[in-house]
Amino acid sequence: MTLYARFAAHVDDALNALEAEGVLARGIERGAVAVEPPRDPSHGDLATNAAMVLAKRAGMNPRALAEAIAAKLGAVGEVASVEIAGPGFINLRLARGVWEEELSAILAAGGDYGRSNLGGGQMVNVEYVSANPTGPMHMGHCRGAVVGDALASLLEYAGYKVRREYYVNDAGGQVDVLARSAHLRYREALGEDIGEIPEGLYPGDYLKPVGERLAREHGDAFVGKPESEWLALFRREAVADMLAMIKADLALLGIRHEIFASEAELQAEGKPAEAEAWLRARDLVYDGVLEAPKGETPEDWEPVELPLFRATRFGDDQDRPIRKSDGSWTYFGADLAYHFQKAREADQLIDIWGADHAGTVKRIKAAVAALTEGRTPFDVKLVQMVRLLRAGEPVKMSKRAGNFVTLADVVREVGKDVVRFTMLTRKADAQMDFDFAKVVEASKDNPVFYVQYAHARIRSLQRRAKEEGLALPAAADLSLLDADELDLVKLAAQFPRVVEGAAAAHEPHRIAFYLGDLAAAFHAQWNKGNDDPEKRFLVGQRPDLTRSRLELAEAIGQVVRNGLAIMGVEAAEEMQ
Repeated sequence: MTLYARFAAHVDDALNALEAEGVLARGIERGAVAVEPPRDPSHGDLATNAAMVLAKRAGMNPRALAEAIAAKLGAVGEVASVEIAGPGFINLRLARGVWEEELSAILAAGGDYGRSNLGGGQMVNVEYVSANPTGPMHMGHCRGAVVGDALASLLEYAGYKVRREYYVNDAGGQVDVLARSAHLRYREALGEDIGEIPEGLYPGDYLKPVGERLAREHGDAFVGKPESEWLALFRREAVADMLAMIKADLALLGIRHEIFASEAELQAEGKPAEAEAWLRARDLVYDGVLEAPKGETPEDWEPVELPLFRATRFGDDQDRPIRKSDGSWTYFGADLAYHFQKAREADQLIDIWGADHAGTVKRIKAAVAALTEGRTPFDVKLVQMVRLLRAGEPVKMSKRAGNFVTLADVVREVGKDVVRFTMLTRKADAQMDFDFAKVVEASKDNPVFYVQYAHARIRSLQRRAKEEGLALPAAADLSLLDADELDLVKLAAQFPRVVEGAAAAHEPHRIAFYLGDLAAAFHAQWNKGNDDPEKRFLVGQRPDLTRSRLELAEAIGQVVRNGLAIMGVEAAEEMQ
C-alpha cells in the first residue's frame, strides 16, 4: 500500500468512527474524498478535502466537521500535527519516521517502487501508430508512436494487462497507388527509363528496393500487362515490404506491437457484414437517405438510400453510412467492424490518433458504445503534429513529394532516448516543436538532459563512494538527514500516486513532468554543496552522514530509473 493510500485509509477510519458515534450520518458517498500533497508545501505534508466535500451531504458546517475529523487524525501515530485551513481543509504534518521509512521502502522495492494493482489485471487494447503502409515512418508518426507505447508501459506498471495493436489500413485507394508506384519501380529495375514520376504516385526512393525484389522474383512477367493481372500481387507484396520497413523503424524507438490487424483481411473475412448484421438485429442500422450537404448543395448531389448506423442515439451529430452506393464499405463501416473485433477481447479500448482525425472521434465512440452495449470504456487520445526545426527554420515534410524526414534519420542523429523523452515533454494534444539543436543541448532548459544528468550525478556519487570505501550500508542512520533532504524524500514518495493518476487519465506525459520536478529538486540540493562543503553528499570527515546521503541519493536514482523505464528511456550512467 502506498503512503497516500495508507493515509486515505486513515481518513476513512476517522469517518467510520464518526459514523459509529453518530456525529456523521451513515452511508454518505465518499468517492470525492482525496488525500494529496498541499499546493503550498509550507502548509504541511498531506491535505484532505474530506470535510469540504462531505459537509453539505451531512448537513454540517464544514469547519465543524473538519474539527471532528482532525481530532481523529491527530490520534494516528504517524501524524505529528493537524491544522484546519480556511473553511475546512485539513492539513497533516507527518512524523519524521514516516519519511525515513518511505526512503527505506523505495530501496527495498527497487524497480517495483510505484507499481500498482490499480488495473486489477483488466485487459486494455492500446492501438497506436496505425500509419498507412505506404512508406517508412516519418516524424509525423513519431509522437503518436511514443505516446502510445509509453501509455501501454504505464498501464502495465499500474496493474493492467496490455495488448499493443497496429491497425494496417491496407484496403483503401492509397494501397492501390502504392502498388502502381511499386510497378513503376519494378519496370525501372528491369532497365526501363521511367523518367519523372507521374503525378499521383509515390516518388520516394524507398520503393526502389521493392521494385528490384519484384524484378528478381518475377522477371519481366508483368511488363506491358494490364493492371488487372498484377495489381493485387503488387499491392500485397508492396504492403508486406512496407510493413517490414515500418517494424524496423519502430524497433529503432524500442517499439514492438503484439498485433498487426489487417483491414483487408478483416473485409475478406466478412467482419464488416457481421457487425452490420449484429447492429441490424438491434435496430441500430437502417436503410435511409442522408441529409443534403450543409450550405450550397452540389449540382450532382442526389438522394441515395444507404445503410445508416444510428449514431445520433449515442451522441453523434448525425447517423452515419456504413456502405457506399456501390456496396463497398465506407471508412467508417470498416472501422466500426474493426472495433467490434477488438472489443470482444478487451475490457477497455484506447486509440491514439493524429489530431487530423478529430472529426471522426464522435462517430467511432458512438459505434463502440453501441457494439459493446456501453460496457467497454473507450478513450481516444488525439496527438498534435510535431514541427521539426533546424537552425530555427521549419523542416518540410511531404511523403508524396518524397522529401520527408524519416523517423530513422532522426533517431540516428539524436538517439532513441532523446526522441522518446522529448515526445513526452508536453501534453499529447498540445503543439510541439522538435528543435534538433535544443533537444541535445546540455542545459537545465532541456528536460531530457536535466533528468539524465541527475541520474548520472547519482551514479558518479556511487562510483566515488566505492573508490573511497563508502559503499552503501545495510542500514544507514537516516536521522542524520536534515529537513531539506527529507523534502527530497517527500517528493520521491509522490511517485506511486503520480503513476496511478497518469494511468487513470491515460496521460504518460505526467511521468516526464514529475521526473523534471524531481531532478530539479535533486540538482538544487546538490548545488548547496557548492557554497557549503558540509552540504555535499560526500563529506570525508563524516562517513556516517555520507552514508545516509548516499542512501538518499540511491532512492532518488531508483525513482528516476523507474520513471524513465515507463517512458522507454534508459537512465544515463554518465554524461560526457
